Amino acid sequence: MVFALIYKPKELIKIGVKKGDKVKVEYTGKLDDGTVFDSSEGREPLEFEAGSGQVIKGFDEGVIGMEKDEEKEIKIGPKDAYGEHNPDIIKKFPKDKLPKEKEPEPGMMLMLNTPDGKQFPVKISAVDDKEVSIDMNHPLAGKNLNFKIKVVEISS
Repeated sequence: MVFALIYKPKELIKIGVKKGDKVKVEYTGKLDDGTVFDSSEGREPLEFEAGSGQVIKGFDEGVIGMEKDEEKEIKIGPKDAYGEHNPDIIKKFPKDKLPKEKEPEPGMMLMLNTPDGKQFPVKISAVDDKEVSIDMNHPLAGKNLNFKIKVVEISS
């Protein structure tokens, strides 16, 4: 009996993105209604380490196995994106504690400072004579996110 070993040069073997790889991707993110909420168009590709949690879980998992120059579309539910909208983190603040530059109104975005010096966006959800309700959910919480992704570079 004769056995033959078939050798394929490394450059012919297609190896997709695996956990720990550094990847660069071009992407466009849309909501279910077609509204574009983010895109790398006109900017440098997004660079991150696959599987490290540097991007939302669904995006991270979506690139695993993709090959260089491969394109695909993925739909990410709230659980694997920014979570469900949580009504418990809509908080009321005295109206006089807000900056005086502009009259607060529903839909207005503000930046809040955390004790460690970081900032995050919040949205005013309601205003009355004395209080302002501030929604501290991520603006994309509770939404399905639809991405078109193209892997442009993979490095180990």
